[in-house]
Amino acid sequence: MTTTAIIISVICLIVGAVAGMLFSKSSLNTKAKFIIDDAQKNADNLLEKASLQAESIKKDKHLQAKEKFLELKSQHDADIQSREKKMQEAEKRTKDKENKLNDELSKTGKLEKDLDRQIADYAKKNEIIERKQQELDSATAKKVEMLEKIANYTADEAKAELVETLKAEAKTRAQAHVQSIMEEAQLNAKSEARKIVIQTIQRIGTEQAIENSVSVFNIESDEVKGRIIGREGRNIRALEAMTGVEIIVDDTPEAILLSCFDPVRREIARLSLHRLVTDGRIHPARIEEVVEKTRKMIEEEIIEVGKRTIIDLGIHGLHPELVKIVGRMKYRSSYGQNLLQHSREVANIAATMAAELGLNVKMAKRAGLLHDIGKVPEQESELPHALLGMQWAEKYGENAEVVNAIGAHHDEVEMTSLLSPIIQVADAISGARPGARRQVLESYIQRLKDLEAAALSFEGVSSAYAIQAGRELRVMVESGRVNDEQSAQLSYDISEKIQNELTYPGQVRVTVIRETRAVNIAR
Repeated sequence: MTTTAIIISVICLIVGAVAGMLFSKSSLNTKAKFIIDDAQKNADNLLEKASLQAESIKKDKHLQAKEKFLELKSQHDADIQSREKKMQEAEKRTKDKENKLNDELSKTGKLEKDLDRQIADYAKKNEIIERKQQELDSATAKKVEMLEKIANYTADEAKAELVETLKAEAKTRAQAHVQSIMEEAQLNAKSEARKIVIQTIQRIGTEQAIENSVSVFNIESDEVKGRIIGREGRNIRALEAMTGVEIIVDDTPEAILLSCFDPVRREIARLSLHRLVTDGRIHPARIEEVVEKTRKMIEEEIIEVGKRTIIDLGIHGLHPELVKIVGRMKYRSSYGQNLLQHSREVANIAATMAAELGLNVKMAKRAGLLHDIGKVPEQESELPHALLGMQWAEKYGENAEVVNAIGAHHDEVEMTSLLSPIIQVADAISGARPGARRQVLESYIQRLKDLEAAALSFEGVSSAYAIQAGRELRVMVESGRVNDEQSAQLSYDISEKIQNELTYPGQVRVTVIRETRAVNIAR
């Protein structure tokens, strides 16, 4: 009985434990189901919100795209209208040129009619002369007969006297006729020359702009100015020393001024500044590297400019050195007039005048382009630019007429062909346009060159740059040949030489700069 009770008690305990476990599992399943349902609801809500938000973003992007499309369409329409306007203007210019050509043709027709009328008048005069000659012959015969009867002259004697009389009369008439022809020819020559010059000027219309000696370098913010100046001004001093350009940093917002009379130096400084600011690394060593690279790039660009110029003008077979000289003319000015633009204009004017006169057009264009090459020597020369250019042209195998035209366009040598006066006249026409030249610039540049030459004449001087319109002369010396004490004495000697030998307004400040560098490479 007791054993049975124990067994029953154990079975009851087991059953109760199993039932408890089943009940606990059922409760856990219920809670898990509730959690899953809540998560599902939250997920559905999130999906619904995301869907609404995506729809809203889609609408916004659609509106933005539509606005951008309308903006681009408006810009496209504006571009089309601008192109149409330019085409209309081009058509108008073409029609104007056609009208001018028709007017010239009509003038030519009038000249032909006048020539025909003059020929007819000449024929009538010739008939009158022949009739008079016949009358004179008849009168002469009567006179011979009369002389034989009255004076008992022989026929030979009467003939001799008659010949002498006719000689004197014919000589007088011939002189009067020759004088009349010469006066008429001179009058027609002057008229034709004026017509050719006026037509040439009208057909070769060119805008002129005087070259400046200052360039403006724009920057994004005034913070860049501090980086360009550098600590204690070392960056700006290095840049000025490498380029020979005065860099003016003042209160002008977002701008730096580059001042120099030499356009090549000014362009090198401007491009170097642009590279340094874009790169962000600005220090003396980097400045030296960038300026050197920019200088090489400018030399390559000079050759490219020369090639484009001769291609535009249709000139072939030019020596490579002359091509390089033509390219250098882009960075030079003559009395404020850009030298390359002036030479191109002279070439076109000379070609037009040569065509009107029936001369070699290509030869005239070639001589016009090369007439001022003597103004761009790499080293200073004592020869006038016309004679120097003539020597270069002869050295590089140019035609004898071109060589003479270059040397004679300022009357340094005698003109030996019709091409020479044409180049001289074309040069005068190009330089005489209102606003084309500024006469004081040449003397200003020469004064700056004289200042630099005065400093370079001393031993130990590596380079010299006249800045601030010639009010300051910065002299770079070689540290191995000039010490600190000698630098002070050199500054004094240069200022004394300038004071005694040169003429200049105001004062000239002479600054001698001596720099010692120690460079090592860690490997």
